[in-house]
Amino acid sequence: MYTERQGIIVWLFNLKHTKSLRRFGNVHYISKRMKYAVIYMNQPEVDAAVEKLSSLAFVKKVEPSYKPFIRTEYENSKPDKAKEYDYKIGI
Repeated sequence: MYTERQGIIVWLFNLKHTKSLRRFGNVHYISKRMKYAVIYMNQPEVDAAVEKLSSLAFVKKVEPSYKPFIRTEYENSKPDKAKEYDYKIGI
C-alpha cells in the first residue's frame, strides 16, 4: 500500500538538538551552514507534528512542503514545431 509522504522544513536556532528531530519522522537532510533540517513523514501526521515542532524551544520556524499539492500534469505540453524538427535531425 502506498502512503502519501510530505516534507517539513524546520529552521533551528542551533544544531545541538537535531537528533531529537528523529522521533517526528525521517530526517532527510541537515544544513549546518543555514541551520535547517528537512524531515519526511506521513501526510496525515503533518499538522500535529508542525504544532509540536513549533512549540519546541530550539525551533525558530516550521514550514510544510507544498510539493504534494502542486499539479505536475501540464495542459499544453506539445513541443514547438521548430524544436521538434531540430530534435529529429540531431542538432
